[in-house]
Amino acid sequence: MSLLIRGGTVVTHEQSFRADVYCVDGKIAAIGENLDVPADAEVVDAGGQLLMPGGIDPHTHMQLPFMGTVAKDDFESGTAAGLAGGTTSIIDFVIPAPQQSLLEAYHQWRGWAEKSVADYSFHVAITWWDDSVREEMGELVSKYGVNSFKHFMAYKNAIMATDDILVESFSRCLELGAIPTVHAENGELVYHLQQQILAKGITGPEGHPQSRPPVVEGEASNRAISIANTLGAPIYLVHVSAEESVDAIRYAQNNGQHVFGECLAGHLVLDDSVYQDSDWGRAAAHVMSPPFRPKGHQDALWKGLQAGTLHTTATDHCAFCSEQKAAGKDDFTKIPNGTAGVEERLSVLWQKGVNSGKLTPNEFVAITSTNTAKIFNVFPQKGAIAVGSDADLVVWDPAGTKTLSADTHMSNIDFNIFEGMQVTGIPTTTVANGKVAWQEGELKAKAGDGQYFNRPAYASYYDALKKRNELAAPAAVKRG
Repeated sequence: MSLLIRGGTVVTHEQSFRADVYCVDGKIAAIGENLDVPADAEVVDAGGQLLMPGGIDPHTHMQLPFMGTVAKDDFESGTAAGLAGGTTSIIDFVIPAPQQSLLEAYHQWRGWAEKSVADYSFHVAITWWDDSVREEMGELVSKYGVNSFKHFMAYKNAIMATDDILVESFSRCLELGAIPTVHAENGELVYHLQQQILAKGITGPEGHPQSRPPVVEGEASNRAISIANTLGAPIYLVHVSAEESVDAIRYAQNNGQHVFGECLAGHLVLDDSVYQDSDWGRAAAHVMSPPFRPKGHQDALWKGLQAGTLHTTATDHCAFCSEQKAAGKDDFTKIPNGTAGVEERLSVLWQKGVNSGKLTPNEFVAITSTNTAKIFNVFPQKGAIAVGSDADLVVWDPAGTKTLSADTHMSNIDFNIFEGMQVTGIPTTTVANGKVAWQEGELKAKAGDGQYFNRPAYASYYDALKKRNELAAPAAVKRG
């Protein structure tokens, strides 16, 4: 099967140029003008539009069992929503229960994901430790293409990784050529503050940000970075939301440490006023961890992206509906943590980043696709428009407009944190594995079309990038 995308302007993380792109059997076969292609090739007209690498969301939770319920978007509906927004690949999370075999959990998640309509891969969380965990980490890297392991410093009495686990796991990651990723919040402090706030009679969603102030994220970020530095391991901090964390990452980078930062589209544009909504349901719908922050933190995140301190953008897509959120009606600590956004991420970042002048189109590609591919060692297979790369592409209309809403999104939940936002800059066609997967509001991909992709261990690749200083600042785009 072949596909020609004709008439567009190719935009990569480093350059923009006019070219047609020809895809064969899921790969990019040729790039140029006046390409010689078979007469029966399917044609997508991208005239007047941009052609970019499909988005890669490095942080999603499809079908996640969490806080006594299961996220409403499974791998089919969640990846379909991603395709509708221009995202062609996700990296989701296998989260073993304490004492559960990592391999058992991994195969469980792989089974759930077989119905994905877009490509997927997995980080695996380290929620407990003994010699079997150490051995299974090695098997996941060598046999199953896992090169990253997640550590929750939050969620005491559940999945929290204590300092001794961080030391053991970070050390093992270094041996294996894998990268440790961290949810940085001080779980002990969060638990203490939650009890303190409940004792004051504060039970509503407004108690959520009060129990997780920026300082608990900053402390955990500094601690995780220090542990990684002592051991000589790289580290990737997920959903950075606080200025204190950005400062910690910048300081470490300035001192030669390999620290990578991810931020969420939601944290870039929403603030903590959402928890003061007089409607309990609307306030609860925004409960996620870390919570949305006061406005000043958003400015720090944008500056972090512009400076290359932060490298990737994600969503932490974990969709819970109003009925599920109501489990915490009388106790904010029981509100399932999570919001959606895999469909909206690219348009929100284009509207608030590119259209405002904060980001160039090339930087947009870097932070929505290419940097993730580089950091997790699948570049240029993904995150690139090059001959031989996966034909995962998005045709983007920079003048197209849309109003974001729960009434029109593809997610299974009944709330949209970006409700009513007007965006200019939308996908018109999403191509996954060389096929038109979504076009003009119609999903064309089917359950099972998505493929699992391996992410090789770093090994010599990591050393080579380190020498070229590319890994330290994947967003190597010079600003005008």
